[in-house]
Amino acid sequence: MSEYYKAKRTYGLFNPNTRGYFKLSRSKIDLFINCPRCFYIDRKLGVNRPPMFPYTLNSAVDTLLKKEFDVHRIEKKAHPMMEHYNINAIPFEHEKMNNWRNAFVGVQYLHKPTNFLVFGAIDDIWINPQKELMIVDYKSTAKAGEITLDADWQISYKRQMEIYQWLFRKNDFKVSNTGYFVYANGKRDKEAFDKKLEFDVYVLLYNGNDDWVEKAITDAHQCLMSNEIPQADKDCDYCQYLEAVKEVEK
Repeated sequence: MSEYYKAKRTYGLFNPNTRGYFKLSRSKIDLFINCPRCFYIDRKLGVNRPPMFPYTLNSAVDTLLKKEFDVHRIEKKAHPMMEHYNINAIPFEHEKMNNWRNAFVGVQYLHKPTNFLVFGAIDDIWINPQKELMIVDYKSTAKAGEITLDADWQISYKRQMEIYQWLFRKNDFKVSNTGYFVYANGKRDKEAFDKKLEFDVYVLLYNGNDDWVEKAITDAHQCLMSNEIPQADKDCDYCQYLEAVKEVEK
């Protein structure tokens, strides 16, 4: 078993009788939307889904992009990439930027109807001449063909950005519906590795709509308040795996 994974935990569990707030991350909201059963078993019963291997290469790309954009943030100038894509904005400078990027802190908002402290860690923020914040998320991959946001599984990327937009609006910032994905694509057409991996970098515009977020938070709260585990989701690979195991064990 991985040293980072414990099959059953006793901390961080939802308890309806607790007076304090309950922390609910952006990723757990996405988990609820994908599968209420997995969400309930995780947040209330303390059994996480088995983790995926850490994307250390992706993390390295994220770190380097942040360093690169931070240089222009300090100078209050647009990054050449923004100029290339005719984006009239500059990197947004704020004293809380490091907290907003911290996975354990992030940008936070206490949703009083549910007592959920909703939070999420952003990659970057740009600001346009209208003083609107533009949420930016870094992604990296290595694929042939066009880089788009059209794949079914990329709906999670879009929800991620929309939750960030919702969070900043709830913190009284003026936020544009327009956000951007800075997408780094590792080149696979080189003749040799030569101890380096080169990337093409694209900036993809996405117009978000956070109207769904409030209801998702309320529905997630109702889910956790129930004393019954939700039914297995036919579209959830984890649920279907467990159902198949139960069947063959009979």
